[in-house]
Amino acid sequence: MADAVPGTTRDAVELTYLPALADAVGAIRARARATPSGRLQNGVLLGCSLLMVGALVLNLTSPKGPSMGGTALCVAALVLAAGLYLLVPGLQGQQVHRMYATQGEFRVVVDDEGVRQFSRDLDMTYRWPALPRYTETGDLFVLLTGDRHGIGLVILPKRAVAGPDGADRLRAVLDRNIRRM
Repeated sequence: MADAVPGTTRDAVELTYLPALADAVGAIRARARATPSGRLQNGVLLGCSLLMVGALVLNLTSPKGPSMGGTALCVAALVLAAGLYLLVPGLQGQQVHRMYATQGEFRVVVDDEGVRQFSRDLDMTYRWPALPRYTETGDLFVLLTGDRHGIGLVILPKRAVAGPDGADRLRAVLDRNIRRM
């Protein structure tokens, strides 16, 4: 960032990036792993898939022979459950990305006061009580609201932090102020 942001503290970490679809999808997947409702949704979809595999095996190994209707139903339900498990994060990520992609370049400052985001039409400040927890992936820090669903989130791509120790400095600020999940 060329210009320092007014009110930035000495330990501030600055990020500059263009929103990427992979970031939004990765954040949605990370939220699903980190929140109780996301884990429940994943568990239900995986459980349904396993039930359909079991029903398919029972149908195919039936002493009376496999039922074509039962086989078709099991395969269709399995494809649906597995498809939802794989496709829902991508579809939600596309929606999030569409919302932010029109903003152009994002500038973000993270310090002991909170997170400040700036873009073409956006100037948002989040104090730490609004984002009390975070999760980390190989490419992202995903800050989450305190509700059980993690409805609100802030995506901080690691690629956006300047310097070789940028991700470590950002992680240190986050660990000082909010809880890692």
